[in-house]
Amino acid sequence: MKRNEEELEEQPNNPLHGIKLKEILEFLITFYGWEKLGKQIDINCFISNPSVGSSLKFLRKTPWAREKVEKLYIASIPNFKK
Repeated sequence: MKRNEEELEEQPNNPLHGIKLKEILEFLITFYGWEKLGKQIDINCFISNPSVGSSLKFLRKTPWAREKVEKLYIASIPNFKK
C-alpha cells in the first residue's frame, strides 16, 4: 500500500484531509469574494489589499486564523452544492 492510501485510511472522517490550504482559500474567494470573506472572518489579510499569497503566508503562521478559514470552508460546502 502506498503512503497516500495509508493516510486516507487513517483519516476517513476528516473533511479537510487531502485538501490544500490554497484550494480552500481559492474556493472561499470564489464563493464569497474578498469583501464578504473579510466580513465573515475579520482578519487584515482579507480586508486590506488582499492577495492569495499574503493570505496563505499569514494563515500558515497563525493557527487560530487558519482554523476559522477551515470552519468557514466546511460550513460553505453544503451551500455550494445546492
